[in-house]
Amino acid sequence: MNTLSYKTISANKETAKKEWVVLDASDQIVGRLCSKVAKLLRGKYKPNFTPHVDCGDNVIIINAAKVVFSGKKETDKVYTRYTGYPGGQRFNSPAQLRKQKDGVEKILRHAVKGMLPKGPLGRSLMNNLYIYEGTEHKHEAQKPRTIDINQYK
Repeated sequence: MNTLSYKTISANKETAKKEWVVLDASDQIVGRLCSKVAKLLRGKYKPNFTPHVDCGDNVIIINAAKVVFSGKKETDKVYTRYTGYPGGQRFNSPAQLRKQKDGVEKILRHAVKGMLPKGPLGRSLMNNLYIYEGTEHKHEAQKPRTIDINQYK
């Protein structure tokens, strides 16, 4: 048996083929959308996936304001943050966050961040995510391709 024909090919920063993709988030459930976005950012849908390398795509999410929660999570789910001062624990529901500036972006970033690896790789992967509440985005020069997120598992 010729063992030279069975080499495992690992991607690195230079050989990774990163693309730009646009997702329409209209009427998508937050958790299901974000799990697929996390896989796209990580590169798990690619045949040359390497766990320790950023080989995923740059993802642009448009119509983020139209995402929905399943069940009663819109009112019952609680996001907790801490100001750093005594008694500074703050609580928000998704309905309250939507009213704030960039609130929908905070909801989606929080969900995607929890699905990415913890550490330097996960933090650098978050820089490949772009979220816009409307249909317009400023990445036309990168010639992104539009994909249907419902086609992915």
